[in-house]
Amino acid sequence: MKPITKAVIPAAGLGTRFLPATKAMPKEMLPVVDEPAIQYVVAEASQAGLDDILMITGRNKRALEDHFDRVPALEAMLEAKGDQDKLTAIQRATDLGEIHYLRQGDPKGLGHAVLCARQHVGAEPFAVLLGDDIIDARDELLSTMLRTQQELGGSVIGVMEVPQENISAYGVVDTGGDPADEDVVPVAGLVEKPPAEEAPSNLAIIGRYVLHPAIFEELERTEPGRGGEVQLTDALQQMASKPVEEGGGVHAVVFRGRRYDTGDKLSYIQAVVTLAVDREDLGPDLRSWLKEFVAGLD
Repeated sequence: MKPITKAVIPAAGLGTRFLPATKAMPKEMLPVVDEPAIQYVVAEASQAGLDDILMITGRNKRALEDHFDRVPALEAMLEAKGDQDKLTAIQRATDLGEIHYLRQGDPKGLGHAVLCARQHVGAEPFAVLLGDDIIDARDELLSTMLRTQQELGGSVIGVMEVPQENISAYGVVDTGGDPADEDVVPVAGLVEKPPAEEAPSNLAIIGRYVLHPAIFEELERTEPGRGGEVQLTDALQQMASKPVEEGGGVHAVVFRGRRYDTGDKLSYIQAVVTLAVDREDLGPDLRSWLKEFVAGLD
């Protein structure tokens, strides 16, 4: 099979949960320690071999393009000063792959954002990475999903076990009774943000997908669902019941590693602290300060 090389990163959201910080700055550019959140996601795609990246953007997202572009004057200044560390840091973003940009126009939901990528993707499987989810670089998920899609066909989604009281905030998969302790489980159905008592499992969909190109035709037929938006979950629900020969079938890879939700204020702060604590340059001093700070809390 031809290796999967294309990734789609929807980044057209308004980021209203982080106002006023996101009034003039894209939420994807909020820094997680010293890199914008979106760079972690692009780096994850690049590390998995996805070097053809399409970012679906909207208004006021020009900063995304500027960040992944070169700045010759700044590079020349840093080189003249002999500041190799900063020069390497800013060049890292421009070396992650070939990044293309497409405006979504109307904010019609995740399903519509994926559909906008149809012409760029063509008739081959591709990955979708949501910018709000950061997967720790030390934990494997995306490469496992890519292998699973090539071995089993159809589409593959990333899921995590979530406490029952939080399950209504996620799309949830129905495994048809297959045990959740398996690493890969077949998906019999998907439900978008069900009430906790109606959730078919405790496996919540996180922002990683590897999709068969047949998803585009299904999205064309998908009517707006929850919130008046075209839901990717609704299209995958239909794909789950179709034969593999038609691009159908959905499997879930159960992720048990470290994930940071930068779309939520509390989780965003936790992500910054957690990743900073593990840094060689920041960790020792930060851990020491945190112990003193926590000891002083009432």
